[in-house]
Amino acid sequence: MILPVYTYNHPVLKQRTLAIDDLSDELNVFIDDMLATMYNANGIGLAANQVGKGLSLTVIDVSDSDEEEESDGPIVLINPVIEAFSDTEEEFEEGCLSLPDFRDVVIRPSEIQVRFLDRHMKEQRIEVGGLLARVMQHEIDHLNGIYFYERLSPIRRTLAQGKLKRIARGDIEPEYEVFRG
Repeated sequence: MILPVYTYNHPVLKQRTLAIDDLSDELNVFIDDMLATMYNANGIGLAANQVGKGLSLTVIDVSDSDEEEESDGPIVLINPVIEAFSDTEEEFEEGCLSLPDFRDVVIRPSEIQVRFLDRHMKEQRIEVGGLLARVMQHEIDHLNGIYFYERLSPIRRTLAQGKLKRIARGDIEPEYEVFRG
């Protein structure tokens, strides 16, 4: 089922998400719904709080990206934690399904090490770089109540205020279903 994506200024997007202790049938259906929602909106990542659930869960699929050659389909990260960041950083233009039609250049570490539970509740630890590292950082930020624009310089954040107000007012209508609440 396609879920509505919560947009800027909804309180659930600013709250830290709760850890998941066990995998239920309901949670498995929710993961499938998150993937369907992400694909429907042409996204490459989606955090559970972006569809209104305060759970520490994100889905990512960069397999269709020109940049990512090593990905082989969707990744489910339950209770993800970034354990290490590289010293090198990269600039890259980011967007967000919760901030429709808003993009800006964000500087992030180019490589990270992440510990998480996979869809079968098995602990995984991976080191990633490139687009996958960027998307993981973006989505894990969501799980901690952080929007990508909060990673911008103070002047860029100030310049973004007009766009954010238009999103909050509902002036921007994306091609996917949204919930403004």
